[in-house]
Amino acid sequence: MKYIIAPSILSADFGNLQRDIEMINQSEADWFHVDVMDGVFVPNISFGFPVMAAVKKHATKPLDVHLMIVEPDKYVQEFADAGADRITVHYEACTHLHRTIQLIKLSGCKVGVALNPHTPVTLLQDVIEDLDLVLIMSVNPGFGGQAFIHNTYKKIVDLKRLIEGKNEELVIEVDGGVGLQNIAKLISAGATAFVAGNAIFATDNPTETIAKMKNLVTNSISI
Repeated sequence: MKYIIAPSILSADFGNLQRDIEMINQSEADWFHVDVMDGVFVPNISFGFPVMAAVKKHATKPLDVHLMIVEPDKYVQEFADAGADRITVHYEACTHLHRTIQLIKLSGCKVGVALNPHTPVTLLQDVIEDLDLVLIMSVNPGFGGQAFIHNTYKKIVDLKRLIEGKNEELVIEVDGGVGLQNIAKLISAGATAFVAGNAIFATDNPTETIAKMKNLVTNSISI
C-alpha cells in the first residue's frame, strides 16, 4: 500500500508561491492538494483557474484538486484543462452525483468524492466502485487551522469496511487537523492519503516536517 502526503497550498505563502511550490517539488511529498472555495458552498473564497494554471506551470507532482463549490459540473473540464490530475467534489454539493462522477472520468481525471463531518459513508455505497478516492473531512470545510474531529477515525473504519470486496484500491484521504500527532492512528484506522496545511507550512522547516510525516507513514505500514 502506498501512503500519500499531500501538502495543501491553501496554507502556502501566496507572496512567495513559486518558492513554496518548489519546496514541495523538492520534498518527499507526493501530491499538491489544491483547495478551491467559492464563498457559497463554504464561507470562504480561495482561488480559481489562474492560480491553478500558475501552480501547474511549476509543479512536478500531481495536482489533487478539491472543489468546495456549488454546481461543480460546470467547471470540471476547466479544472481538468488547468492541470488537475484528480478532481474531488462534495457529496453534499452534487444533486446528481453519478452524473458528476462520469463527467470527471470523461475529463481524463481520477475522481474523488468528499464527505463533510456530518455525512455518513454509507451514502456512497451505490457509487463506491466508480471512485478512485474518498476524502473524509476531519474538520468543517472552509477554513484552515481547525481542530481535528475525532469521529473521523470511526468514519475511516466504516469506509474501509464498505470498500472490502468492492474497491479495495480506493484511496482514503483525510483533510483537516492532520499532523505528526495523529498520522499513525489514521493509518491504523485505514487512511492512505493525508492532507496537511498549517501542520507543514506553519513550521520553521516545512521540508523537514514533510520528511517526518513520510517517515511516520513508512514506519506505520506494518501497523
